[in-house]
Amino acid sequence: MMAERMITVRGVQLCAESFGDPGRPPVLLIMGNGASMMWWEDDFCRGLAAEGMANGRFVIRYDHRDTGRSVVYEPGHPGYDAGDLAEDAAGVLDAFGIQTAHLVGVSAGGALAQLVALDHPDRTSSLTLISTTLAVAAPEGHDLPGPTGEFRDFLRASGPDWADRDSVVAYLMRYTEILAGGRRAFEEREVRRLVEADVLRARSPASAQNHDLLEETPRARPPLTSLRVPTLVVHGAADPMFPLAHGRALAEQIPGARLLVLPDAGHGVDRADWPVLIAAIHDHTTSRAAGEP
Repeated sequence: MMAERMITVRGVQLCAESFGDPGRPPVLLIMGNGASMMWWEDDFCRGLAAEGMANGRFVIRYDHRDTGRSVVYEPGHPGYDAGDLAEDAAGVLDAFGIQTAHLVGVSAGGALAQLVALDHPDRTSSLTLISTTLAVAAPEGHDLPGPTGEFRDFLRASGPDWADRDSVVAYLMRYTEILAGGRRAFEEREVRRLVEADVLRARSPASAQNHDLLEETPRARPPLTSLRVPTLVVHGAADPMFPLAHGRALAEQIPGARLLVLPDAGHGVDRADWPVLIAAIHDHTTSRAAGEP
């Protein structure tokens, strides 16, 4: 593992970290809405970098704007849009001197990975899309289900006192518990350790709210059916934010995409699924699976 470092991406400072041998195939991990790279946990990154030893990957994770140690903006006033976050992902590759990488995105990070693949197909070796939905609407449209009632109720409730660290931790703990889907015992101790470390590390926890305000600058994009990169869609059967129908629709739209359903998983990258997920990503990003020479 290499230490965190600040990189300049499109004129702003982002914090990034890499794991594994730079000579191995690169994998860029893209986290979701309002979440720092800490949610790609250390041991997950190490496992992905070391899987198969000589066949490991060069794994890169980074903090989005307004998360972790990256550049922050005044809460309520993001100085960027959703398109900037997608371009930032390509910019991270530039900062590491990488032309093409395997993109792995979770939740909103999965949508960003789709946009990078559409806008920069020459930068994308493969896609792994976890707990996400269609970033570009299908021409015929889809009647996809909304979030569960419990999740909607949580979003409607008042948020934390962002100036009070304990209040923020309690809020994020409850949020993470709901996202877990309820089919497994909630690993409260491990999650609390992660949440507390993430809040302590953040330059401005309140600024993460800015991601909820982002809009996409209107631009013409080809449909998802135009994608020609090997794609793996991973979705939890108990996802309360994007029910499983979203994953199925996404896999149907991208030509040749494979769907991996995790029966007891909710939304995100749960520790219980690490062995299956690491093995699946490793297999998907091999030369044969990714269509490389």
